[in-house]
Amino acid sequence: MTSLHLALDLAVPAHRSAAGDLVAWLRRAGHSVTVADGLAAVRATDASVVLTLVDRPFDDDAEDALLAVAGRGVAVLLAGPTLVAAHSATALSDATGVVAHRTLPAHEVRVRPGPDADNLTARWSGDLLLHDAWPLVDKVADDVQVLLTANHHLVDHPVATVRRGEATIATLTLGATPESLATTSYATLVHRIVRRISEHADNAEVGVGILGYGAIGHEHNAAIAAVAGLRLAAVCDSKPERVAAARTLSPGLRAAATGEDLLRDDDVALVIVSTPPNTHAEWSLRALESGKHVVVEKPFCLTTDEADAMIGAARAAERTLAVYQNRRWDADYLALKAVVRSGEIGELYSFETFIGAFGHPCNYWHSDVSVSGGAIYDWGSHYIDWILDLIPQPVEWVSATTHKRVWHDVSNADHSRVLIHFAGGVEAEFVHSDIAAALKPKWLALGTRGAVRGDWRTESVLARDAIGNLAEDRLAAAESPAAISVCRPDGSGGVSVQQLSYPAAPQQPFHRELAEHLASGAPMSVTPEGSRRNIEVMQAATRSAVDGGRTVPIVG
Repeated sequence: MTSLHLALDLAVPAHRSAAGDLVAWLRRAGHSVTVADGLAAVRATDASVVLTLVDRPFDDDAEDALLAVAGRGVAVLLAGPTLVAAHSATALSDATGVVAHRTLPAHEVRVRPGPDADNLTARWSGDLLLHDAWPLVDKVADDVQVLLTANHHLVDHPVATVRRGEATIATLTLGATPESLATTSYATLVHRIVRRISEHADNAEVGVGILGYGAIGHEHNAAIAAVAGLRLAAVCDSKPERVAAARTLSPGLRAAATGEDLLRDDDVALVIVSTPPNTHAEWSLRALESGKHVVVEKPFCLTTDEADAMIGAARAAERTLAVYQNRRWDADYLALKAVVRSGEIGELYSFETFIGAFGHPCNYWHSDVSVSGGAIYDWGSHYIDWILDLIPQPVEWVSATTHKRVWHDVSNADHSRVLIHFAGGVEAEFVHSDIAAALKPKWLALGTRGAVRGDWRTESVLARDAIGNLAEDRLAAAESPAAISVCRPDGSGGVSVQQLSYPAAPQQPFHRELAEHLASGAPMSVTPEGSRRNIEVMQAATRSAVDGGRTVPIVG
């Protein structure tokens, strides 16, 4: 844990609000953060790192205070607009070894590794993009390390530096706009630079073992291979052909004969529990008790009692516990979430979700209530997770109904409907159906100033067969991202509809977060407590459906 003194001197209210988000993130990352207004207080700090966020000109006392604390061996990071604000502080500017020039207007900035980045950018997926205003740099002293750069007119300019000597002073000239300062990406940059200047090493490689190499195994395998800091060490599966499939991506992995053998493997520091849901709690607890970090497939487990036991065991063992909620990063969901969170459609009051078609359920454990928990737990593991991620208010009660009318050879319900009522009156609905001959939209978010629709797309993959004829593979609706449109009243009684385009989903986002968390303590988007909330709602919905749809209160 790094003790961090954050010195604020911010005139812009939006900067102060964004700084609060940054502090919350850094505390989640394990830093002990003390926040103080003004720079004079740093003279008395006993922190190991001083971080400054200043957007007004320095006075002599502020400059003297920072130079004094740096002179006694405390590392200093001048972040956000601080370097520009400190332009008049000649001695401090000299100490940084960096001379800033004019500040560019706010625009999309592509941040790239500098010549001295080392592992600072090891778990990035491509370049980092921020909407920011940053200063061009005229001069950099020979003994300054350039950690990050941004390009302007074909010249790479430093945006993050560190100079070591009698004092260690780093600069991060990004974060000058509130929009940039409030992002998780910016918080991650600050976190990594703080660790760099406080001499924390983030080079450890974590050996991973997969328990149950089923349909999702190849996805984990490919992600682990692509992410620095993770290595697939072993796989345990009862079917030799699955182990052979795993070796096509990771030839050097070991095959564990049993789950117990996998847990005894000293080279495996993290276990991915990819067994059927009714065994998630058992294997997760055994792995945690063996000293392993654990990633468990969704659903987390089947009951809140199991979730509580798993969370308690992870805390007691001081090990990571996470649920692989991979669809949090689906491109269409990210687009929907961005519109809702922006306030563009006003206050959200109703959110409807749907998945299904008319067709026989799979003949596997997914359709067996005793193993999967039932239909509400199956696709609900994604859809209810979306609902609870999108709507932060506490859940007050849940009700659900199910139908069993057509597919009597499996035990899952044919059709399920879950209604979730939040504090403040917001309501969300999840429908999963295997007897729906017509499809509802994937998502329908209604707000006080507009709506967002996510409509299913019917797509085909075109190819040639063995003799050259057209081969058309029609994808199921769930295999294509939804078409997202924003609907707004046009002021004359009609509605304008804007079709959204959105970028491709980020690459290996969960595994990159996981590797960063294991290396440096950076917080993850998916928390065990959030995953427990999913289970609480799904468990309540299942009880409600058994009892004819009665409301089941959520105590919170």
